[in-house]
Amino acid sequence: MITSLSDRESYPCLEKFTYLNQASLGLISSECIKEMTNFLNQTARFGNIHISDEDELNIVDKLRNTASKLLGCTPNQTAVLSSASEILNQIPYIIKPSQKSEILMLKNDFPAVTRPWLKYAKEQSCSINFIEENIKSDITDEVLKNITPKTSVIAISLIQYSTGTKINLDILSKEAKSKGIKLVIDVTQALGAIPIFADKWDADFLVSSGYKWLGGHGGVGLAYVSKYSLKSDPFNAGWMGAPNPFNMIYNKCDYSRDSKSYTQSTMSYVSVIGLKKSIEELIKLNPFKIEKHSKKLSKFLISRINQKKWKVFQNKKTFNNSNHIISFQSESNMLEPSMILKRLKKNKIICSLRNKKLRLSIAHFNNQKDIENLLETLN
Repeated sequence: MITSLSDRESYPCLEKFTYLNQASLGLISSECIKEMTNFLNQTARFGNIHISDEDELNIVDKLRNTASKLLGCTPNQTAVLSSASEILNQIPYIIKPSQKSEILMLKNDFPAVTRPWLKYAKEQSCSINFIEENIKSDITDEVLKNITPKTSVIAISLIQYSTGTKINLDILSKEAKSKGIKLVIDVTQALGAIPIFADKWDADFLVSSGYKWLGGHGGVGLAYVSKYSLKSDPFNAGWMGAPNPFNMIYNKCDYSRDSKSYTQSTMSYVSVIGLKKSIEELIKLNPFKIEKHSKKLSKFLISRINQKKWKVFQNKKTFNNSNHIISFQSESNMLEPSMILKRLKKNKIICSLRNKKLRLSIAHFNNQKDIENLLETLN
């Protein structure tokens, strides 16, 4: 019997529901909720009575220090933002690829990754090359094959949100760096579920939402910013990105010379407090063990699913597949995906539909019984 890695009692809804949807709106632990509630009741509701200007900055700095450990980089390279999209929309205008150059992206990648580049390409006469995902080929190889002398940027998710396909960043980062290509990686579907090695990969930017696998609430994003990228100013000029934000100098636009320059303004401190706690929990669980746990459960699922009924979207080359996101559809196409989802929800099994496929998320709180509940309905 495969037991959960974390304490299921921290997620009371698991008593009634089988939750396989952490890739969407992730569950938040009781300990995290307690931290957030205490902050609201004891500090936030009282304005500045119990919190000074310096305390505000320290709240963000504490998250920055904790998040850097999960990202695998220094706090000076860890940006705290109000969302992942906030920085993803700035990056094209920070990197500024030249006219007539080409941006490589994946077809059906998450729109928050692709849309900023589509906008920039239209304005700057750049071209976009969308590479199609195919289970019969290695997606990293496909990206490498499409690199040309015109390629200036590769913007891609480490793990595809709808299929779980995984890019080999060890290989891609070396190739991009050797050719002077900028590398922008969305790690939203990876951070908190697998180990991340920001310093080793040396991408220009790694960007993540602060919920989903991180177990936080909405209203916070995180990013790794390379030392080279920190030499450039952010595209947006928020007041909190100044060297001394509370000096309130109105007639200068100076920036901190580290990742603090990307924190634009007052954000949801309740979410910041909660995210710090949830990341501490993930660090304690150990991302290596979290990844190993999802691998056990995914292997159990795939070995027992009725393959005459269900077609699992899985690459034949196993290093292409993450273990915590699995998507599949009816083998005969007789069952509409929406009907499958409705049937599962009726049985209190929560997952998602993405790109016309049923998507399952396997988290540290899941156990073998959760997978058996799913299989009982599907098979």
